[in-house]
Amino acid sequence: MSPTGHGKLVRDPLWNTIRLDATAVRIVDTAEFQRLRYIRQLGLAHLVYPGATHTRFDHALGVYHLTSTALRQLRERGGVPPDVWEGEELIPYAALLHDIGHYAFSHALEELESEVREDHEHASRRFFASPALRDALAPLGLTAPDRILELIRGDSGIALRGLVSGSLDLDKMEYLRRDARFCGVPYGEVDVDRLLQGLVLVPDPETGAYEVGVHEKAVAALESLLFAKYQMFRNVYWHHGVRAATALYKRIVEDAVNAGLLDAAELIGPTDEELLYEIGRRALDDDSDVAERLATRWLPALRHRRLPKRAIELTAADLRGRTVEDWVASDSPWKRVVEDELSAEVGLEPGEVMIDFPAKRAMFQLHALVERRDGSVFRLGAEGMPGLVDLPRVARELYTTARVLRVFTLERRTIEPDALMERITRPAVTG
Repeated sequence: MSPTGHGKLVRDPLWNTIRLDATAVRIVDTAEFQRLRYIRQLGLAHLVYPGATHTRFDHALGVYHLTSTALRQLRERGGVPPDVWEGEELIPYAALLHDIGHYAFSHALEELESEVREDHEHASRRFFASPALRDALAPLGLTAPDRILELIRGDSGIALRGLVSGSLDLDKMEYLRRDARFCGVPYGEVDVDRLLQGLVLVPDPETGAYEVGVHEKAVAALESLLFAKYQMFRNVYWHHGVRAATALYKRIVEDAVNAGLLDAAELIGPTDEELLYEIGRRALDDDSDVAERLATRWLPALRHRRLPKRAIELTAADLRGRTVEDWVASDSPWKRVVEDELSAEVGLEPGEVMIDFPAKRAMFQLHALVERRDGSVFRLGAEGMPGLVDLPRVARELYTTARVLRVFTLERRTIEPDALMERITRPAVTG
């Protein structure tokens, strides 16, 4: 980063030059924000896509840049009452700090049961209590930290909140482009310029309250964002190797917490390598069976990329006529019972069979205002609008196609499909 006045310029491979103002520099210089340099954006995806070593730090700077650009363009358009801009000064810093509470290896731990962890938006509270971060935000007012946290959590009443949290937030535009670039895949291309140009501030036709929406002329670009998201989930985020590594990592953390080697509160704060190191250190100092498996089998397997193998893989076509039980998509106690039964049947240690059926029900989330060419405004919901935004109409099929049910085993084993289906599915209800 190079200084410019009281701000700094950052050279970025995606957006070229990012200009940080003085407040952003103070935020970035805190230990809490610098920690994001050591949290990989895509968790364990680098074990499959070697270039995916980019971090939450890079991404946060990019979201700040896009948000600042969007605010400037909205200001230039004008045409809205002055009170709509209330809280505008907080928006760029909410964008910059939106990932401050991320766990080690990003989203992976959010799939665990809530007894083991909090979601990262709520975990952010810990970081906003930091004196250093509160000092960095002090020029924005005494209430700024709390108001920014509300923006991040989606609880704010500020009209511009949609730039930080919602269907049109800049986070999605940034991470799809950045993830695709560093993974070396062509799937995440989004027409960001067109989307930014199409953002508008319009009144909700029901309440009259202004919020961020999109002009009709940019909805094709919005549709491309949704399809890019689908492609990235199918080909990168839910790639079988990425899911195998994620399943093993979750099992390591979950068993470390359940065995008392680690307290759930200690998951908030460590970086990627710090967390793995600390689990390994404590496992070596403990004489339990769980600690022995962690220290001698699971952690070395993850570190040396000896990833769990696919014992079975079932696509939507394989599952036709069957409904997967709801508990299969979560890391529930009942799921663990079934996994450990399978472990015993194939001659593995408890915890060494992992059922994986990822879920992202909000993949095609839409809840945005659209301004028509004639000036009218309507609410675009999850079903889209025929002839205008049609992709959500096929969202259920796309989502079903992207999801694959897999069973991973730490050592190569075979599991018969029929035996598995009887345990975790039921006949689909028709008619």
